[in-house]
Amino acid sequence: MATQPPPANAVPGRAEQSLRHTLLSPGYLRLLLLCVLLGVPVALACFFFVGFQHQLQHWVWTSLPEAAGYDAPPWWWPLPALLLAGLILAPIVTRMPGGGGHLPVNGLGGAPVGPRALPGAVLAALATLPLGVVLGPEAPLMAVGSGLALLAVRRAKAAGDPRASAIIATAGSTAAISTILGGPVAAAVLLIEGAGLAGAQLVTLLLPCLLASAAGALVFTGFGQWTGLEIGALSLQDLPPAAGPDAGDFLWGIPTAALIAVLVTLARELGHRTVSWTRRHTAARTVLCAVAVGACLCAYALITGRSPAEAALSGQATLGRLAADPHAWSVGALVALVACKGLAWGIALGSLRGGPIFPAVLLGAATAVACSGLPGFGVTPALALGISAAAAAVTGLPLASAVLAVLLMGKDAHDQTPLIVIASVVAFVVAQLVRRTEPAAAESPGGGTAR
Repeated sequence: MATQPPPANAVPGRAEQSLRHTLLSPGYLRLLLLCVLLGVPVALACFFFVGFQHQLQHWVWTSLPEAAGYDAPPWWWPLPALLLAGLILAPIVTRMPGGGGHLPVNGLGGAPVGPRALPGAVLAALATLPLGVVLGPEAPLMAVGSGLALLAVRRAKAAGDPRASAIIATAGSTAAISTILGGPVAAAVLLIEGAGLAGAQLVTLLLPCLLASAAGALVFTGFGQWTGLEIGALSLQDLPPAAGPDAGDFLWGIPTAALIAVLVTLARELGHRTVSWTRRHTAARTVLCAVAVGACLCAYALITGRSPAEAALSGQATLGRLAADPHAWSVGALVALVACKGLAWGIALGSLRGGPIFPAVLLGAATAVACSGLPGFGVTPALALGISAAAAAVTGLPLASAVLAVLLMGKDAHDQTPLIVIASVVAFVVAQLVRRTEPAAAESPGGGTAR
């Protein structure tokens, strides 16, 4: 980067000239071109990463039970699966550089993952997430994006400018996360709000990330069609019948959004307590936490008589089925899903490795749909506000959460947008009021930095 961002008290004309000078400088134009070029290999790597993970997940939870003579995974299936996940993860957390990636209880923040820590993060995700760890793929994907981008820069011996390297790493992460968030728009909004930037500094960082994520989205879409591989991106193919929100939806929706924020925040507080507990005897306690997650999934299956796979994993598949047929679950089954998966998610946040957003979205949607039987509260508005409220509570980014909910709701989003926005803001405020633990530096229990 050739110039520093203008000071906040600079006159508008001078700030505009400084921004123009930065955007037209040869160094910045080369940076934009490099981000476009990096978006392609990053997207290819992420495509095969999530495709392979999805295939392993299908093998563990569909093919293997069928081969054993079961139509669906039996209630006890999560116990050996999560025990294996804990045994695999324990040495990664304690012995490999980076500790297998960042702690999900700390959100998606932190420094980009460097090439040295990348193998541990990839191994932890591919070896444990398909076994039923109640976490999402978004954090490992961001690690892959930033790690590969930094590796490419170092290989090209172009890492002399620390600011340029930081922008390239962020662009790599944005390109990676955009592949499972419906494209570059949601990823860009998440970047803007998460970085807390404004003015010229925002523009100079946003443009490389938009270009990298857009190039990556094109590659991701094309390879999905050519190979036929499923990647499990967060999407809702079928939704309940469209219904515009009315007074009843707002009357029940606002307290429901507050309830979702409380539940998500309490689960995160459990995650912080789990982090403290696993700082000593990390390997053994990581295994115990994984088994505890498996026990929660077994409890859901025993209570409801349904497949434990509904409560396991990141929740993308269950969210899609819930949106397509919300009446397939009784209120009791939805409450059990929120309780058992929420407890498992809270434990996993502070001990295992993965992303925190996808499971929270399912918990919010399930909570809202469970409340949709209240007089005047529709299923479609409940689903929309549940997604938005949960995302805002777990990320602390109300604008990005509202955009994510709008994208997921598709053609039904137009009428739901006021409720989505209000739910996002309410959940964000309530989460700030309820939260007791401030976000800590991303440090793994094993002693190394998690990012």
